[in-house]
Amino acid sequence: MVIDAIGIALTYAVAIFALWLIKIPDFNYRMAILSLPVIIAFKLIVFYIFRLYHVVLVNVSLDEVIKITWVVALTNVVIVAITLAVPDYQFINEFYFLFTTLMEIFFLILPRIINRLLDIFFARTLYKGGNRTLIVGAGAGGKIVINEIRNNPAMTNNIVGFIDDDEGKIGNTFSNFPVFGPISKIAKVIENLDIEEVIIAIVNIEPPLFQKIIDYFIDKPVKIKRLPPLRDYNQDLNNPIMDVKVEDLLSRDVIELDNEGISDFIKDKKVLVTGAGGSIGSELVRQIIQQRPKSMLLVDIYENGVYDLLMELNMDFSKHIENKIEIVVQIASVYNCSRMEGIISSFMPDYIFHAAAYKHVPLMEGSAKEAIRTNVLGTYNVCKLAHKYNVKKFVLVSSDKAVRPTNVMGATKRYAEMLIQHFNKISETNYSAVRFGNVLGSNGSVVPLFKKQIAKGGPITVTDERIIRYFMTIPEAVSLILQSAVYAYGGEIFILDMGDPVKIIDLAEKMVMLSGYKPYVDIPIHITGLRPGEKLFEELLVDKDNHIQTANKKIFIEKISETKNLEVETSELLEKFEELNNLDVKYLLKKFVSTYTVDEKE
Repeated sequence: MVIDAIGIALTYAVAIFALWLIKIPDFNYRMAILSLPVIIAFKLIVFYIFRLYHVVLVNVSLDEVIKITWVVALTNVVIVAITLAVPDYQFINEFYFLFTTLMEIFFLILPRIINRLLDIFFARTLYKGGNRTLIVGAGAGGKIVINEIRNNPAMTNNIVGFIDDDEGKIGNTFSNFPVFGPISKIAKVIENLDIEEVIIAIVNIEPPLFQKIIDYFIDKPVKIKRLPPLRDYNQDLNNPIMDVKVEDLLSRDVIELDNEGISDFIKDKKVLVTGAGGSIGSELVRQIIQQRPKSMLLVDIYENGVYDLLMELNMDFSKHIENKIEIVVQIASVYNCSRMEGIISSFMPDYIFHAAAYKHVPLMEGSAKEAIRTNVLGTYNVCKLAHKYNVKKFVLVSSDKAVRPTNVMGATKRYAEMLIQHFNKISETNYSAVRFGNVLGSNGSVVPLFKKQIAKGGPITVTDERIIRYFMTIPEAVSLILQSAVYAYGGEIFILDMGDPVKIIDLAEKMVMLSGYKPYVDIPIHITGLRPGEKLFEELLVDKDNHIQTANKKIFIEKISETKNLEVETSELLEKFEELNNLDVKYLLKKFVSTYTVDEKE
């Protein structure tokens, strides 16, 4: 306000001095000078009323400039009206108000934009020693990136230019940087201009287009960053430019969920999640809590994982208190039946999501007894207790490894599926299973392993160059588990459509290139050979001829084969497995899982 007062005073002092120089007859200079403090006070009050002093100065834009212009013009129109209406009063000659209005606008705008002008000047004239950067998209997203690089001292990117498909922009400049194009020529631009980093700055870009752009230059050793989707901005407002994630390279349709159906299903219910500290279990807890259950019981044998999850939830504890969500943690093993009975009988859950399991194929090949103890006995115990204590729904988290298994982990998962179908026939509880493939970023998956290997300079280890896998993100998989639980009437094995399979060798190469290195040159990739129990090709998850489509196009139901009473088989399996050696345990399991092909290598 002080600076504005000085600007207004200078404006009218210049005007009065100009009138004095040209000797305007009958002009009352004394009245004009005495009126000036009143004029300044009047204008400042009007400026305050119109909130000119509520503008964030670091972000003054054309909108604010226009607002200042018409507010100044409005005050001057009022002053002219008063000058004409009051006899014998004249502040400034009416003709000179055009001059004073323009000058006053200049004096009011300049202090507000001087910092931005200096930033732009120094951004143009000072060389930044960071990565030579090309921005994809000379539009609103490109402007966001430019402003972030200029205003964020931590970003030292040396912007070389933009690339765009708009013919009206190609060959011109955007924010004083050249625009190249079209985007399909980006590989040549990267090569010609020695680009080290590419930022994809197309707002809310669709996955197929994003994948297409990446494919144009994925073989170039450049770092790749992007603007996040608009839905992610609230999660990290301080980081508008993010690294490209591996899941961004999975071109897939947006998963549409019946959010209202899931909310009605979960709201005000008591929910128990086993394996709550694991990758799937913890995400189940996060998403279930968003639907406002009455209470959550988190069960896990591994205290560190569930402790970390509890600390994460406590950071947002006020919301859970506001929604009156009770969160309870119990450290327990699902194969300890008496311990689990104590927990379930006390909590009396409405729903159980059973995610506790051993899942690492190579490790379980050498520890078949542990796989049976947790994946079979643990599932049997929780299923039996769900029946005993009248749980409404029981959902088993299964695996694509259960389809014609070649490893003990897959075989135990297949037996667990058979158990839920068995219990569904004898119980009022609604039992179902959800089967899906690998989840990106889960504990022990190839993505975090490859990241660690790249960070150490390699080599990346791939078991076979032909090996393929289905992938899905953890939030996607869990969302579909919840949707499947809504659909479940009892006995179903739900199959999640994982999209197209991915070659692991291609995934490794892309991760190396996303890090700005050349595969086989900067980071070696070694083929180590298939591990015990490992398949080259996982079974196709969705065979339209053998599965039933649900209301969600990503969820299918396996046509149920004739189920049988497993009490005798389960008793025999659980009585004998502890006494056998590792290989004999596998053959005992095969006796009950006919599709299991035993791998004798350990």
